[in-house]
Amino acid sequence: MAASQNASARQDFGRQARQQVRRSQHANIGDTRRDPIELLKANSAGRVEALVPLRYGRMSVSPFTFFRGSAVLQAHDLAGTVNTGIILPLCGDAHLSNFGGFATPERQLVFDLNDFDEAAPGPWEWDLKRLAASFAVAGDQMGVDRGAIAECVSTAVQEYSDRIREYSELSSLDLWHEVITFDRMMDRAVSDEGRQLIAKTGKKAASRTNESVLTKMATLQDGRWTIQDAPPALFHPSGPNSLLGEEKWANTDAWKGKLAKAFDAYVQTLPFDRRALISQYELHDIAFKVVGVGSVGTFCLIMLFVDCHGNPLFLQVKEARPSVIATYFPATGPSHQGERVVAGQRLLQAASDSFLGWTTGPANRHFYFRQLRDMKVSAEVERMSNTVLNGYARMCGWALARAHAKAGGKAIEISSYIGSGERLADALVEYAFAYAKQNEADYDQFITACRTGRLEARGDEEMALDFRV
Repeated sequence: MAASQNASARQDFGRQARQQVRRSQHANIGDTRRDPIELLKANSAGRVEALVPLRYGRMSVSPFTFFRGSAVLQAHDLAGTVNTGIILPLCGDAHLSNFGGFATPERQLVFDLNDFDEAAPGPWEWDLKRLAASFAVAGDQMGVDRGAIAECVSTAVQEYSDRIREYSELSSLDLWHEVITFDRMMDRAVSDEGRQLIAKTGKKAASRTNESVLTKMATLQDGRWTIQDAPPALFHPSGPNSLLGEEKWANTDAWKGKLAKAFDAYVQTLPFDRRALISQYELHDIAFKVVGVGSVGTFCLIMLFVDCHGNPLFLQVKEARPSVIATYFPATGPSHQGERVVAGQRLLQAASDSFLGWTTGPANRHFYFRQLRDMKVSAEVERMSNTVLNGYARMCGWALARAHAKAGGKAIEISSYIGSGERLADALVEYAFAYAKQNEADYDQFITACRTGRLEARGDEEMALDFRV
């Protein structure tokens, strides 16, 4: 859609999309005629071989951890559904655990999407469907009754619809500066329990700083900080606990030597003032860190920098692999996967990490950089009451609408397509329950594959025993 088209023409485009795709059609979960094990194997190709069993081990904990680690399956299935033709930058993995709090560069605590490994252009409804399904999968695991789950899904979709309608009337500049602060969340909370949780989460976020993690993760000796190994989750790439096999290239000396070019290339992707800021830090140590569920087995490093006053800066260097969204919805975009992640994050978030950038490392692996911990905090969904879970669904729907409206500039088209939101909410409640059932079936196949040896799954504790003497 051309930017010069007036609002009326764009509204017509959205309404006409209903003629192509009825809102009730979004209840269809898509093409599930596939072998989930083979898709997961393909998605694991190129990862650190010794860590793939840990990935499967973390996924095996529950149907929800499986859902979190198997975004490739839902992307495949969604490709078999009709889409509205309204395309914009997606998060690509907008499940309920990929929202959280963090600090803006101005030190304001905000609520937003916080994972962009799968970011890529696609139909806006794919993100909303992953969010809806995640509430059904997680709710079932938590023992939430079907009626309460349906209410959560409906609330998330209705909030998305209401906010998209609100954003369709904002100026482009006002929308660009829209941010969901914890103060606004507090005002929006409908119960004392919800307000208490927001306050508690804000207090927790304020304590999660570079300084707070330093003594927990590293030790000081002869004026230099060294990150402590805690395999299999944290280890030095060239040390005795390494799981990298032949690819032990990421030690501190290597970064200072032949890999300095990769770091220098990253620095050049930062704004001028951030380049000046990072130049005031000295590298002390590097370690490999296993993160998340779906990201297990990708190359992820922790770099510890210290300034002249002894204050730390932890940077996370994370491998960026091709998005599962791009696999099933080909579209133009950056060819560098690190740049793709950074571009998606900057577009979708209201405010992004001060040190967000990208580079190319050994073996032409693509990476992006961000701070390891800067007041980042996630909701403990499993401890939420039904009332609080429903309030959280509302916040997620709001945050996703804000992200889509800013990144795509197509709030008018989406709002006109959705209408009041009731028909879409009904369809996505049906979709969420149907996809949760499909996820359960896929999970059962996955567990069978792990038990029969088709896949190897090992938990953190089991792998940690390999390193104990």
